Amino acid sequence: MNVINVHGREISRVMEGVQFAVVPLGSVEYHGPHSPLGTDIILAKGFGERIDPALGPLVYPTVPFTSCPGKTQHYSGTVSVRPSVFIDYLSDIVEGICQLGIRNIVLLNAHDANMGPSRTVAESVTGKYRDASFLLINWWQMATIQFTEQMGIFQGTAGRGHGGPYEMSAVKAFCPELVSVQESDLELDSCPPLSSLPYVLVEGTPQGWDGYTGRIQQTSLEAGQLIVDEAAQNMNKLIKKWLEMRNGTNGEEDQHGIS
Repeated sequence: MNVINVHGREISRVMEGVQFAVVPLGSVEYHGPHSPLGTDIILAKGFGERIDPALGPLVYPTVPFTSCPGKTQHYSGTVSVRPSVFIDYLSDIVEGICQLGIRNIVLLNAHDANMGPSRTVAESVTGKYRDASFLLINWWQMATIQFTEQMGIFQGTAGRGHGGPYEMSAVKAFCPELVSVQESDLELDSCPPLSSLPYVLVEGTPQGWDGYTGRIQQTSLEAGQLIVDEAAQNMNKLIKKWLEMRNGTNGEEDQHGIS
């Protein structure tokens, strides 16, 4: 259920069926000449709408403005707020949800730069509400690189990267008319990995970068539909396991039809 449709007199009744709140997190950010500025808003909202209603979600409006990295701040159309402002803003949102009595909150993220601030907020608020639990979901991690390779979705590339074919194919699955790759659009290969181990590299101007990266000519609706279906299925499995853990059930019975 979407919270904006709940009447004041219905709050108590609606709350009886709510198991968790969902706060989608987006951005207004340049993603290349072929992509909408609201790419992350479209994805966050779209995946929020793909959450299985049987799980008992209460979905909140997508947060549109956030902090954007230095590598996109100077591109036309990007709107970036200070990280401290975003942290305070998101803290107030989730504390308002906790005050309603909800203690399970999914932060459904579609913007890479939201990961750090979101965790900061979750760590802080759980110090105040000790019975609260936050599940931070980055939609792009819900479909593995191995999945796209097995399905043969992209050729010679994993497709990942800001504004790349993985992300923009997913946008096409939700809003096909808003992604427009032209033959003249450049294909840009990012820097190869420095290590097979996890690391963080932050640069103002990365290699293979012009406000986006990737072999964008491989963007397609068909790829997007496969990616979104896989990511949504895995997202719902994850949420279901989390709720089972929170409710103290063993998950042997699949009451919600998700296996």
